[in-house]
Amino acid sequence: MSLIYTEIILLTVQYSVNVATARIAVRMASMDEGNKDAIYGSFKYSDGSEYIGEWDSNGQRHGVGQLTTPDGSVYSGQFKLGLCSGLGVLVFSDGARYEGTFSEGWFHGPGAFWRSDGMRYEGEFRGGRIWGQGLVTFSDESNGFPRHEGYFQDCRFMRRAKSGDAIQRAQKVALMARALCDQH
Repeated sequence: MSLIYTEIILLTVQYSVNVATARIAVRMASMDEGNKDAIYGSFKYSDGSEYIGEWDSNGQRHGVGQLTTPDGSVYSGQFKLGLCSGLGVLVFSDGARYEGTFSEGWFHGPGAFWRSDGMRYEGEFRGGRIWGQGLVTFSDESNGFPRHEGYFQDCRFMRRAKSGDAIQRAQKVALMARALCDQH
């Protein structure tokens, strides 16, 4: 498999992430105090999004909760100051899925991303993009030839390198994110 083909696949991953709103931003809406309580509750936004979970004293999503967007994508996990931050699972309406860490609404840190066709990337993310050590696994469970393991930058495979530690971290964090969501 050529480097150009790999770049196209990874750009497709990035396109899927962008189209399905990998960055779930704070929805600016006036909060009707009757729709939520100070600790736990739900709120339906004017755009059709709905949040069920914990709130801070300022009326922002903060703690553990679930946000469903109008397109059917669902984020379950930790929020901080209204944004997805910490461990979480984001299931897109097309079946793609991300499990791992978020920072200020972006995929950031160790995690795993599955496209709807079964291809996955396990490794490091930065600012919503594949960036750092990781491994691509195609839908047939192969890793390409030569193996697509190593350093990625801005969703592009840059160079081969053993990335076992980063891959194991990503798998562990994905498992922790699923466990957190299963508890709530």
